[in-house]
Amino acid sequence: MEKEDIKAEIGNLRRLLYRYQHLYYVLSRPEVSDAEYDRLMDRLVLLEKTYPEFADPDSPSMKVGSDISQSFPEVEHTIPVLSLDKCTSFAAVKEWIGKTEKNAERPLSFVVEEKIDGASIVLYYEEGRLSRAVTRGNGIRGNDITGNVMTIKAVPLKLPKPVTLAVRGEIFLPVEYFDRINSSMEIPYANPRNLASGTLRRVKSSEVASVPLDIFTYEGFSAAPVSTHIEILENLAELGFRLNGTLGVFSDRTDLEEIRKRHPHWRTGKIDDMESFIASERERRSSLDYEIDGLVIKVNEIPAREALGYTGHHPRWAIAYKFESPEGLTRVKKIDVQVGRTGRITPVARVEPVEISGSVITNVTLHNEEYVHILELGEGDVIVVSKRGDVIPSAESVSEHCAERIWNMPESCPSCGSRLEKKGAHHFCTNEECEAKNRGRLYFFVGKGQMDIDYCGPETIDLLYKNGYVRDIQDIYRFDPDRLLHEPGFGEKKVGLLKKGISESKKKPYRIVLQSLGIPELGPKVAELLIEAGYRSIDSLLEAAGNKDTEPLVAIDGIGEKTALTIIGELSRPEVRKRIDGLKKAGLSFSEPEDRSGPEPEQICRGQTWCVTGSFRRFKPREKAMEEVKRRGGRVTSSISTRTTHLLAGPGAGGKLDKARSLGISVVDEDEFLRMMDLE
Repeated sequence: MEKEDIKAEIGNLRRLLYRYQHLYYVLSRPEVSDAEYDRLMDRLVLLEKTYPEFADPDSPSMKVGSDISQSFPEVEHTIPVLSLDKCTSFAAVKEWIGKTEKNAERPLSFVVEEKIDGASIVLYYEEGRLSRAVTRGNGIRGNDITGNVMTIKAVPLKLPKPVTLAVRGEIFLPVEYFDRINSSMEIPYANPRNLASGTLRRVKSSEVASVPLDIFTYEGFSAAPVSTHIEILENLAELGFRLNGTLGVFSDRTDLEEIRKRHPHWRTGKIDDMESFIASERERRSSLDYEIDGLVIKVNEIPAREALGYTGHHPRWAIAYKFESPEGLTRVKKIDVQVGRTGRITPVARVEPVEISGSVITNVTLHNEEYVHILELGEGDVIVVSKRGDVIPSAESVSEHCAERIWNMPESCPSCGSRLEKKGAHHFCTNEECEAKNRGRLYFFVGKGQMDIDYCGPETIDLLYKNGYVRDIQDIYRFDPDRLLHEPGFGEKKVGLLKKGISESKKKPYRIVLQSLGIPELGPKVAELLIEAGYRSIDSLLEAAGNKDTEPLVAIDGIGEKTALTIIGELSRPEVRKRIDGLKKAGLSFSEPEDRSGPEPEQICRGQTWCVTGSFRRFKPREKAMEEVKRRGGRVTSSISTRTTHLLAGPGAGGKLDKARSLGISVVDEDEFLRMMDLE
């Protein structure tokens, strides 16, 4: 083919793909099959690679992404990117409306939009071309993540008009994809919002392109004069931006008839009608394919907005109505780092005390530096805290940015001073003699859910370590507890109970011993998968490690290559093998019998997904109930989602019970569960 013919074909492919992307991702009206779309895209990518002289930065092929690593430099915003004032009742909304109308001194109408629980983004266009995509940051500066945002199908790279404007939007991950993608994460994200934010910060845009992120835009800023917010939305739609179709317009003093004619699917009415709109949004929230955490109420008239102006924190012409949830607001006083048993460094926020679900929270996990950067968090910021799984306090988002800079990981280990190394998303202390690592391994081994050694908690471990009685986990079975009799608080009774706890721990089954070794990636689920796949003794695993053979482990459904490499690598280390030999000599179990007693139960739970919350008479710990579900062919999950079919709920059930009821999930009590499983 002649080059002019190639150029013409490339141009035609781009026009077709622009059209198909807009129809599918913005208007939800697909015109061709996925196979045909992929065929056209593959052809375009091939031609552009073969003929780089015809490359175009606005080409639809940019949605595929690049394998080139990138950084995310800080840039300043050219528009106000502020937080919103908040309320949690319709009475407060009406009070705000009354105050706003009084200050505006003119009739007002109010637009109500869903508050998307996603990652805030500002898209900057120059002469109709996307020039920058910047995170919210602290409202003044954000990170430039243009390369990653360009891969999102609903983000237009080139507009039909050569306009210069800034567009605010919210990037989100549809709920239907969350569980599927999150299950492969090293540290699962608590919600789709944080997974979307984490994805946007990946260093290779090709990885971002593989995640089906979406966007709703809701605000535009340009030099073109407009009189209402509705005009802004109509202009954005005309330029090809995706809008959220759910919207309400309410006023006691403004005629809304023209709006009803142009947008018959919108809700309109008097101010008091807004209350029923809010109630219906709260009701339908759980059925949406995207997450919302409230509604945003805005003054519609732009001249009134300009007159009302801003505070240093929020616009006076908008307010967020937040749905009630088991969350709390608190300020970050300081961010410290902790050293875990594997050397992993975990940042922890020390916060002003806040009560959530009956507990007073003062420390909040931040997971890793990447997670902190996802939140764009710094010391002094006000954060939203929730209790994940009703247990672990976690920072969900930043409510108010007060810090001048986002927090960064220190360069050295706070325990031993060794330089930290970054592996994947996490930082590690690699010093094998690090005291914090050694203590962490001991805390983990004796703790609940592991060997569960009575009267051997962190304070006892600290004493044993300080006195040199115990340095590694096998030492727990070597030292003489009577040596503690001279220590304050250790009489004959307590020492006797400690001896009994150590002795009883030797009866723990192999699967508990295996997961208690503290090998990264080898938790309860992986231990179970290994045993079910035939690795019923530590010797079989050590043999695989000796052969450096990961293939049999990767072949196990549920174990990926990274997990297999980590397990094989750890079991090859001399210090780990020495630890296992010491525990063997102490009499711990390192094999599991082939046959379980009794016949296999009927697979009545096949196709079901169960979750558990609360406490139970028969099942202590409660995870034993979930073992019965798995024995009957069911799946178990630690969190409630639309894919959950049953919740086993006992006394003390928390937020999981409320969420299950809102989703229409079958809630089962202990007596009913025993009957269902034929365990009475």
